[in-house]
Amino acid sequence: MVEIYSDKEKIIMRQRNWRMVIGGFMLLVLALGFSFFMLSIASISTDPAELMRIVGGASGTVGGVSIVLILVGLIGKKS
Repeated sequence: MVEIYSDKEKIIMRQRNWRMVIGGFMLLVLALGFSFFMLSIASISTDPAELMRIVGGASGTVGGVSIVLILVGLIGKKS
């Protein structure tokens, strides 16, 4: 890591956490895959609207968590 010192300021580079970024992308792909898979099953359900409401809530939650993981991993930690 590069550290630059001057009289008035100190700049510290941040190290990205690639495990969190990759895990976030994997969760995002799983959420999308789950929603598309359930979309194909919804036609044979007795209440397709309710099924897709529940699936959308679950996929949206997992997708939101994955986006947060990606952002936190890209911001990184001080080294």
